[in-house]
Amino acid sequence: MKTILLIIILLSSQVFSLGQSDSKQLLLKKIDHPIKIDGIIEAVWSKADSVSDFIQFQPFYGEKPTRRTVSKVLTTDKSLYCLIISYDEIDNIQNFTGKLDDFGGDVVSIMLDTFGDNRTAYKFAVSASGVKSDSRLLDDGRNRDYNWDGIWFADSKIYPWGFVVEIEIPYKSIQYDQSLNKWGLDFDRWRPAGTEDIYWGEYEQSEGQRISKFGTLLLNEFKPTVSGLNLEIYPVGIAKATFLENGKYDVTPSAGIDIFYNPSEKLTFQLTANPDFAQIEADPYNFNISRYETYFREKRQFFTEGNEVFSPAGRQRNSGFYRPLELFYSRRIGKQLPDGTEVPLILGTKAFGRINDYEYGGFLALTGEKDYLEDGEKLTEKKSVFVSVRIKKQIMENSSVGLLFVGKHSVNNNYGVLDIDGAFRGSNWQLAYQAARSFKNDKGDFALSAGFNQITKSWVNLFKSRYIGSEFDIDQIGYVPWRGTGELVGIVGPRFEYDKGNVRTMFIYGGGYLNWEKVDNYSDYGAVLGYNINFRSNWGLEFTLVGGKAKDNDVYYPFYRVNFNSWVSTSPKWYGNIRGGYSKTYNFSRDYLAFYSWGGGSFSWKALDILTIGTSLNLFIEGNPKNEIEDITFNARPYFSLTPIHDLNINMYADNVYFQSTDKLEQVIIGFLFSYNFSPKSWIYFAINEVRDRTERYDQFDNLLPRKIHVKNRAGVFKIRYLYYF
Repeated sequence: MKTILLIIILLSSQVFSLGQSDSKQLLLKKIDHPIKIDGIIEAVWSKADSVSDFIQFQPFYGEKPTRRTVSKVLTTDKSLYCLIISYDEIDNIQNFTGKLDDFGGDVVSIMLDTFGDNRTAYKFAVSASGVKSDSRLLDDGRNRDYNWDGIWFADSKIYPWGFVVEIEIPYKSIQYDQSLNKWGLDFDRWRPAGTEDIYWGEYEQSEGQRISKFGTLLLNEFKPTVSGLNLEIYPVGIAKATFLENGKYDVTPSAGIDIFYNPSEKLTFQLTANPDFAQIEADPYNFNISRYETYFREKRQFFTEGNEVFSPAGRQRNSGFYRPLELFYSRRIGKQLPDGTEVPLILGTKAFGRINDYEYGGFLALTGEKDYLEDGEKLTEKKSVFVSVRIKKQIMENSSVGLLFVGKHSVNNNYGVLDIDGAFRGSNWQLAYQAARSFKNDKGDFALSAGFNQITKSWVNLFKSRYIGSEFDIDQIGYVPWRGTGELVGIVGPRFEYDKGNVRTMFIYGGGYLNWEKVDNYSDYGAVLGYNINFRSNWGLEFTLVGGKAKDNDVYYPFYRVNFNSWVSTSPKWYGNIRGGYSKTYNFSRDYLAFYSWGGGSFSWKALDILTIGTSLNLFIEGNPKNEIEDITFNARPYFSLTPIHDLNINMYADNVYFQSTDKLEQVIIGFLFSYNFSPKSWIYFAINEVRDRTERYDQFDNLLPRKIHVKNRAGVFKIRYLYYF
């Protein structure tokens, strides 16, 4: 820990000089009348300043793009307008329907740093077929919030010489600093025909996109000052049919409301009352032989939107090496109980905003009382209040320090955690740190974590450490199950970038680890060796070898693991991933030491412009102490996604679990969802969810029935959510 503190002190004494590029500038000019958004270039666009000096990021870093792109911006008092002209042969343009993260085809985007903080930005993306997507860039581009959902407008049109995208962004739909005379700005174009990704901004290949290196949008002639009521109200109507025994259904109507309010350009309120998340698909099957609880990501929109405010600093997009401790795990709110029922969420509200260099947020949720069964015993989950408070300050240009509190109160019980965290950042490195203290009635303990990563053109340095006190119990509010453990991992190695040829980058790495567990009174230790290569044709692979000494449940043993992972996306119409591994480890689900192997992958294919089909496949092989196969578990989740017209999607999946030991299909989860975005942020959903398994059943005389697969749960939901925007 002393070493970590010394590094923090040394870094905090450095002078940082990050800022948007003055060599890349675009002047925002004002017009008097709004522009019709239709993909047709009107004469008014001749008044706009424009840029066309884009640069390849891939496949040939630093080279000029193979096709020309022109971007322009204009403004009225109420909205910012963007025009992007993408030149190409018409046969090269991929104009698929469907979500942009589901083979979106040719895509262009505009990104805006509206606070000039070099850390956060809005991104608005549109495909050649007119499909929209938006997100928030965070932590200088290291992270993304794809759950942000703004009100904006766009359209596209394909021509024999290329395609055109027009975008309108109402100022009342975004937050910004009225005092600024310039914003950070960048444009991006993805051209799948040549796996070509180009930006207006200039970035290091080893770093990726950095908001601190954006170009500049000059506001010399105009500064937005729009300040309407900025109130969004979403009444929600629900009709739900739940399957009962004997072929009967319980039909229940319900209603709820969501409110989104921006009283100023720097403050946001959200509220949900009596929400229903029936359109959220079920969690995928998870195979777990460790002694720790399985983690499931949050999918409910109320909790995901803006959740970065309540997250400790240091999270890295597309990197699983270091993650800060998750002290606020929203899956604990309205959680699923052991018998499959859920705790009702009565109300949730949160607020977040900015004051100068400070960001702040507050969260409050109320859950109701719920009776449930566990191992035949009737228990009750009491009414509870969840609360979280967050404040974070920007320091030294691109770094931050923050304070976070998370708590839960129910009858006779109080749970909480207080955290201090932050991150020091340069363009190609980040040092994140975190110190937390838990409270469970009159008990508590400390937890610490830190992570450092640096990726340059020729070298990679990765470091992480973690200590969790044995009494650090935040199971009611967060996800930190590793009580009484400590961890130290270091990885270094050379990295190679190639300007020409088939290989784009290559990374050879090695290092070591220590992992202390109080329950075993022992520190596992070992070494890591790996190899990673990425090819210019959009595929790559990685091998990792881990070996050392371990102790579990009083058993000492030589631990080893071999991992393999490969990803392929050489065609704009399909994507594939293959992974696997073999290890000698302790199987806590069976309480013995044995070999364990796994394999699997995923595949997606754009069969038609309107249809995507795919599946995930997983195979888990458990050994026994005699070095024989104890059992094999197979899991597949095939799906299809149909988008016959913009904003209308039909999705269906079936999650299947098969055990070799029984030679039977043990569980099937079927999900069907019809969703129609018929108006901005207004939706119609129709969802059917069904669970079939081989749980025990009894007849009317309490006799055990034959063990057959049967319907355990089935529910159908019709839901409509409509936006009233003031």
